[in-house]
Amino acid sequence: MEPPRVPPDSAIRFRPRLWTRWSDEDNQGVLNNAVFLSLLEEARYRYFDHLGLIAAGNGFSFLLGQTNIRFLSPGRGPCEVEVGIATTRLGHRSFTQAYRIRPAAGGPVWAEAEAAMVMWDPAAARTVPVPTTFRRAVADFEGLPVQESP
Repeated sequence: MEPPRVPPDSAIRFRPRLWTRWSDEDNQGVLNNAVFLSLLEEARYRYFDHLGLIAAGNGFSFLLGQTNIRFLSPGRGPCEVEVGIATTRLGHRSFTQAYRIRPAAGGPVWAEAEAAMVMWDPAAARTVPVPTTFRRAVADFEGLPVQESP
């Protein structure tokens, strides 16, 4: 399996700080792997809120299509963590984001991840093109080409 393609820290423009909990540790005293998925999800929510895509009440709906996490060093709780997040690709019906998780106080990176999200119409139960307003907000923030959907 290929490792996630995560841009260098200098290219990641958004880094929300989140907290792990003592109860997030497994019986080996390290963060359970499922906790990392929750950190990605919370960082994703804060990213879209930062871009104004949550408050707009626009109803953008997407599903997690695929994720790839590479664990680099054991995480511990409770701890404040920094989750760097960047949208690296805007496709016709999907987009890709990259993540880097580390302790906010410094130290080694715990994990790097990549996730592909697919735009979804829940009423029709099918994929849909990435909406123009969503595409523009993300492209403007990340410096990506807009490339409107056909």
